[in-house]
Amino acid sequence: MGTYLNPGNSAFAEKIRTEYVDKTGLISLINSTINTNEKLTCISRPRRFGKSYAAQMLCAYYDKSCDSEGLFSNFSISEDESYRVHLNKYDVLYLDISGILGEASSDRIVPFIRRNITVEIESQYPGVKIEESFAATLVNLVDHTGNKLVMIIDEWDSPVRESGDNPEAEKRYFEFLRSLFKNSGTTSKIFAAVYMTGILPIKKDRTGSAVSDFMERSILDPRDFAGYYGFTPDEVKGLCIKSGGSFESMKKWYDGYTIGERESIYNPYLVMEAVRSGKYRSYWKKTSAAETLMTYIDLDFEGLQGEVARLVAGEEIPVSTESFENDINTFRGKDDVLTLLIHLGYLTFREVPASYNADDEETIKLARIPNEEVRFEFESILRKSSHRVLIGMINKSDTLLNDTIAGLEEKVAEAIQEVHDSEYAPTFYNDEQSLRYVIKLAYISCVDKYAKVEELPSGHGIADVVFIPKRNSALPAMVVELKWNRNAETAIDQIRDRNYLSVLKNYGGEIISVEISYDEKTKVHSCRIERTRFSK
Repeated sequence: MGTYLNPGNSAFAEKIRTEYVDKTGLISLINSTINTNEKLTCISRPRRFGKSYAAQMLCAYYDKSCDSEGLFSNFSISEDESYRVHLNKYDVLYLDISGILGEASSDRIVPFIRRNITVEIESQYPGVKIEESFAATLVNLVDHTGNKLVMIIDEWDSPVRESGDNPEAEKRYFEFLRSLFKNSGTTSKIFAAVYMTGILPIKKDRTGSAVSDFMERSILDPRDFAGYYGFTPDEVKGLCIKSGGSFESMKKWYDGYTIGERESIYNPYLVMEAVRSGKYRSYWKKTSAAETLMTYIDLDFEGLQGEVARLVAGEEIPVSTESFENDINTFRGKDDVLTLLIHLGYLTFREVPASYNADDEETIKLARIPNEEVRFEFESILRKSSHRVLIGMINKSDTLLNDTIAGLEEKVAEAIQEVHDSEYAPTFYNDEQSLRYVIKLAYISCVDKYAKVEELPSGHGIADVVFIPKRNSALPAMVVELKWNRNAETAIDQIRDRNYLSVLKNYGGEIISVEISYDEKTKVHSCRIERTRFSK
């Protein structure tokens, strides 16, 4: 066994000694590509979505230097007809590129890989002839052993994300990949299958993908790999039952990703952190890619800061993903930045029909913040002084909140009117849903002061928006009722008649009832405010 050639199964064995969710069905998909025209597979998925788990699982399964029967016998792959055909039958080349970058600088990564794999070939197979060409050496290895290689590359895109302003190093890295995987004379001779995984899809160049022979699956188009991107609700429920955890808290904090046709996918790393600690909070760790992204938000491409505000307010925004060049340095506009956010896991998206015509197959993508944990990270962006547009919106929102607490009805109505008249309001302002969006945007500074609940069942009805102060806060709770073409007095009557405040009876503090109405004929908002106090 070696570090890069036939690393064995110890890494996967360690994983399954702790709580492990069975994702071995992925092996069957890779088995189906072996020695076919689709043998080169590249799977990109957000950070902390199990990339390394999958890579180590595949190493343990294919590596012929070890016996992995006992590791897989209780998992679903053992029932697959291809299971024994490929189990521990191949020499495996395994590269953890992010780990290698800890050993070698980005401009030395290619020589480091060639040198260390060559050393291990000489150690494990002394009779193999070493050539000046690395690909030729691998051909000699295959001729010597009589079977092709399976190559697994984890974090393949680390040089793209971490090399910074070093285009020559990135160029040499892609030339190395091309020499292995875009070489009609040797690729088929060397490899039975290749599995490459990272955050970004393969970078595009002038002719398209820089390594075009790969079958690519990404969070934008996962197809039959969708079930292996994260945890399903049933898998999370099973973990909660075993650990005594709260499924509702898991859903609030870590659910919300749409992967292909699956609309409720959980971030697996974060779920497991919550299972181990028993605490539901943000375990997100910023990366250099995320810091670069913040720089582009500062530049405010095409009103990007306003779009970030809309996302934090809880709205979905249209995004076009086609122009993104799969790196973190080339952005043509806000859609490219938003697409990178999707690949990093800061956003998710869903596709919806572009029109109400049932025969129209065109769709549009709508991006949103997936869950509470990621929203927590976005909230930290809001208060940074470099975000000119965001800071302006927050300052106005802070004033609105203070005026609401002070009961200044006319000023509150004027502030809502100003948001309605801004460029960030809905294009079509024609119902209570669009009014709801304006209210959420107007009160955007509440995100780090309140827990916001929409359509909260209470009394004999459903309150439109309820703001509940975070623990140890002296702020009052707020119940906001919205009315379209009806006066604010009607809304305040509804709060009383339907006993909406009962949902907060255990809150034990002051509650402000805020009634916002919009008259479509006069184009004017009105406001009524009342105060109530519950004793603890």
